[in-house]
Amino acid sequence: MKLGPRVIKTGIAVTLALYICSVLNLESAVFAGIAAIFTIQPSIYRTWKQVWNQAQTNILGAIFAFLGLYFLGNDPFSIGLVIIILISISLKLKMGETISLTVVTVLAIMSAPGNDWLFALNRFIVTFIGMAIALLVNIFVYPPNYKKNYVNKINEIFQDFSILMRTAISDEMTEKSFKEQMEQLENDIFQLEEQFMLFDEEREKMSKINNMDVREIVVFKQMFKSLQHGYMVLEDIDSIYFTSKPTPEENRLFDQHLEYLIKYHELFLLKYDGKIKMDLPSLEDEFLKQTEVFLEKVMKSYLENHKIQMTVIGASVYHYAFQLDRLNTLVEQYMKKSH
Repeated sequence: MKLGPRVIKTGIAVTLALYICSVLNLESAVFAGIAAIFTIQPSIYRTWKQVWNQAQTNILGAIFAFLGLYFLGNDPFSIGLVIIILISISLKLKMGETISLTVVTVLAIMSAPGNDWLFALNRFIVTFIGMAIALLVNIFVYPPNYKKNYVNKINEIFQDFSILMRTAISDEMTEKSFKEQMEQLENDIFQLEEQFMLFDEEREKMSKINNMDVREIVVFKQMFKSLQHGYMVLEDIDSIYFTSKPTPEENRLFDQHLEYLIKYHELFLLKYDGKIKMDLPSLEDEFLKQTEVFLEKVMKSYLENHKIQMTVIGASVYHYAFQLDRLNTLVEQYMKKSH
């Protein structure tokens, strides 16, 4: 079982929140732990945003809770009525993301025995301690290295993707294994997109703290698009290629060109890592030209055999090659300007 940084940080935040409340002799420390759990997010910016949003809704919730405690008391029906009103107002104010902790705050305050105002206030303070601890832990404990995590994820996905691409035409993998690998690849690409959005959001919102190069962000986005278009090629091959009953010559044509593209995809990623010489003409010249030659052969096969599926796959392969060519251009521009 692999424990990610977020899991570890959540555990640390809960521990610290409970410990600090015990040191300060604050009762109902469990609410601090609950607040810490709700507050921890996958990035520093989102954690700060969560704290800010929760602070607003919690203050609103506390106001309603104290008013309800004063006018209605703390019987179950009164608590339920206040929660219904609060949820309705929170949704109206577009604060739905923080409803859960706000409801916990209302329960914490209104469940004070005998309308004990100091006890209710204590629980409100405890909740804020949990949120503050979560933010500090996310900043100082295992601070996320977005660039390293993203590049590692790209390389991991590419390794799995390249195996599928190299065996797609030869049909060497069992159907069950291929389907499982495709589902995993689809899930990984979806997670990669979320990771990129997180990365880009952090760069935009926290630019004064994390000074990230915008050109590198563009390269990262193109890395994702290249994998995404490669996955589309695999989908097209899986769904329509074999229905055309390809000849051995057609299989060789597609297999060889996909191998060619995978080779250069890997080289372009290695170029970003600084492991490939920048002045190699073979990485720049003839790349799209080779794909154009490939398309001409595909069209010739279509005219001879009337296989429309081949042209669809050929167009898909061309789009993938175009994204790779753009990736190469962006990587070179970034590397030349940053060195």
